[in-house]
Amino acid sequence: MRMAAASTGAYVLQQALSACIRNSEDLSVSQIPSPDGNITKPAGSNITETTETSTPSSSDPYLVVARGGEPEEMIRRSILALGGMERFVPKGSNVVIKPNICVAYHSFEYAATTNPWVVGTLVKLAFNAGARQVQVMDLPFGGSPQQAYAISGIEEHVNAAGGEMVVMKEMQYVDKEIPGAKNLFSTSINDLIYSADVLINVPIAKDHSLARLTLGMKNLMGAINDRGRLHENINICLADLNTLLKPTLTVIDAVRILMANGPTGGNLNDVKQTNTIIASQDIVAADSYAAGLFGMKPEDLGYLVEGSTRGLGRIDLENLKIEEIVVDG
Repeated sequence: MRMAAASTGAYVLQQALSACIRNSEDLSVSQIPSPDGNITKPAGSNITETTETSTPSSSDPYLVVARGGEPEEMIRRSILALGGMERFVPKGSNVVIKPNICVAYHSFEYAATTNPWVVGTLVKLAFNAGARQVQVMDLPFGGSPQQAYAISGIEEHVNAAGGEMVVMKEMQYVDKEIPGAKNLFSTSINDLIYSADVLINVPIAKDHSLARLTLGMKNLMGAINDRGRLHENINICLADLNTLLKPTLTVIDAVRILMANGPTGGNLNDVKQTNTIIASQDIVAADSYAAGLFGMKPEDLGYLVEGSTRGLGRIDLENLKIEEIVVDG
């Protein structure tokens, strides 16, 4: 997997980081310090493992896990196994990709922001499926969007793939009521995300001091500008938000995961290399599988239990058709 060499400090100048990312194409992950290079495979049943390219069929898996290769290939193989990007992206559609770009303090090696190769590959696949435009955006809470987009490395990869990085502005937000909510009865949500023909949710899997883990459901907080309200009753509020905003596809970046001191991190000793991508139409199922990478069960995360109870997705992984793909090289 192509990775940039980690900088000697968590805080460096934006220009230096950008240059580092631009020159990272030929570097391997072994050049980046990692406390554990082993690939973690959560326990589960009803899992099919294959080393061959999957062929789309009428019996597509409910959830796909690809592991062991470069991010680009893991993304391609996982989406193909789900039926191909054409299943999710109609020709001429407006696609929004929502990664996690929460801070501008350090680059993606620190596992606080989504892997840029993951995002760039999804942009390419969306265009190949016939998307009219592909926009990528998030609302950072540390540093400016412009800084966060550049330092994360995501901007470079999105631009190279023909996508558009969008700075989320105040005028883009609309107030929406949430029918059936238990705590978050309304919110101010970015209309570009809310009105997209296709929304692809691309969180990075990481520790979170309040929610325990940031995964797919939690990543959607970046679509609203009043997210501080969710912290008062985060598990219920996350389920409320996810009844309003339902991604077409959730792809969890677990190439490098943040095991502690999330959500911002800043210490490479907290980062674990797992070389894993998890993809599903079911955001709750994707999050439930990802929880196993941290030694947790779905029932350990209150928002997953609440989401399952409300019919937003499934946490009963043992009853789902899960396909595991081993990507060599």
